[in-house]
Amino acid sequence: MTHTIGTHDEWLAARKALLLREKELTRLSDELAQQRRELPWVPVEKEYVFDTDEGPRALGDLFDGRSQLLVYHFMFGPDWDAGCPGCSMLADEVDGGVIHLAHNDATLVFASRAPLEQIQAYKARMGWGVGWVSSFGSDFNFDYGVSFTDEQRESGAEYNFRFEQRLNDELPGLSVFALADGVVHHTYSMYARGMEVVDNIYALLDRTPIGRNEQDGQREWMRRHDEY
Repeated sequence: MTHTIGTHDEWLAARKALLLREKELTRLSDELAQQRRELPWVPVEKEYVFDTDEGPRALGDLFDGRSQLLVYHFMFGPDWDAGCPGCSMLADEVDGGVIHLAHNDATLVFASRAPLEQIQAYKARMGWGVGWVSSFGSDFNFDYGVSFTDEQRESGAEYNFRFEQRLNDELPGLSVFALADGVVHHTYSMYARGMEVVDNIYALLDRTPIGRNEQDGQREWMRRHDEY
């Protein structure tokens, strides 16, 4: 790795200039957060039933007594041998943090199309405690834009609010819901690189000299935590 070498004073001047832009980004992020909260809520009229450790449960049941629900669409298809390495890295980070969300009136669960038995086995292998449900047999992942049929993969479909020609069968996303007066509402969704804001490993790597160590957008170094 080669890089510019300078004095402390040169570094400090450059760092202060960068800080001004970082502060701009922080203020803009605060503004965007407010705009997210102001998005209209859409009542969820379709009935979705998930396989869970407690038996079949409807979407409204996943709130677990709270008024806010975050569903992370974990990439794990019915015919996959294991969950996505990138999703697994995120799971390592958030697994211990769900208790803090719960105490701020928000429940976080993972949802995948893999059958529940596969999910339970992989979850045990990884040592996670976060809630994880199977949407196998339902339209949930398809309706919220993270799973795609063979026909959609061939002809293209909408992902991240735009039409994409080439798609995998499973892609990452986060869907957010609110429960009010017994009605579940869809309030927010994000996909693709928008997901990075909930993955602290990327944020930390973005502050290192090498960064994410990507080659054409691919991170060849990434493994599941028991595969390094």
